[in-house]
Amino acid sequence: MSNSAQSIADQTYNVKIGEYFSRGWDLFKQYALPFIGFLLLTGLIGLAASKLPAPLGANAKGQGGLVNAVLSPVLTAGFYIVAFKLAKGQSVSFGDFFRGFNNFLQIFLVSIVGSLLIGLGFVLLIIPGIYLLVAYFFATSLVIEKRFDFWTALETSRKLVTKQWFSFFGLSILLFLLNIGGLLLFGIGALVTLPLTFCIVVAAYEDIVGLNRSSLDAPLDEPG
Repeated sequence: MSNSAQSIADQTYNVKIGEYFSRGWDLFKQYALPFIGFLLLTGLIGLAASKLPAPLGANAKGQGGLVNAVLSPVLTAGFYIVAFKLAKGQSVSFGDFFRGFNNFLQIFLVSIVGSLLIGLGFVLLIIPGIYLLVAYFFATSLVIEKRFDFWTALETSRKLVTKQWFSFFGLSILLFLLNIGGLLLFGIGALVTLPLTFCIVVAAYEDIVGLNRSSLDAPLDEPG
């Protein structure tokens, strides 16, 4: 399967929600304890960063925090990186969760620019914000797995997802409800549902976009 942005955006597909949940669960089970451990670690890092003096940490109202704003996207990318390696049949180590730092700029930019555009859409008419929130479903994954720059990733995801936007909207709602359910279980369930969500996204990406299998051992942060 071609890795060019245009060929990805042009392809046709069907959204198979049940298969993605099943495949995502299979990926999660392969590395469940490290996934949970990394989630706990990122929570501790976020808590520590929030205690820094404003504006580095949160203000008196618990809002903001530059350190968390910078670190959160690249730490979150770790869930994708490990899930992609599992999907490709590569060996995995706990250090792989931190490999998002090897492509820090593009991961940060796809997060911050995507969030700004989504926020602008909500401010203007709400509906454009909802559209973009769903349309950028694969943006971070494309930066990580295809090594696209942030804008190419955002636009490729938007064009691809738009073809089956309502199906992705339904998938996004189910992922949201999955995590609400995890939080309702005294918050403990979220230790499973949050990393599982990333695995489900990777499962959908694997089916719809396709993985670069030209070199199973090539690091995700280096050209394939």
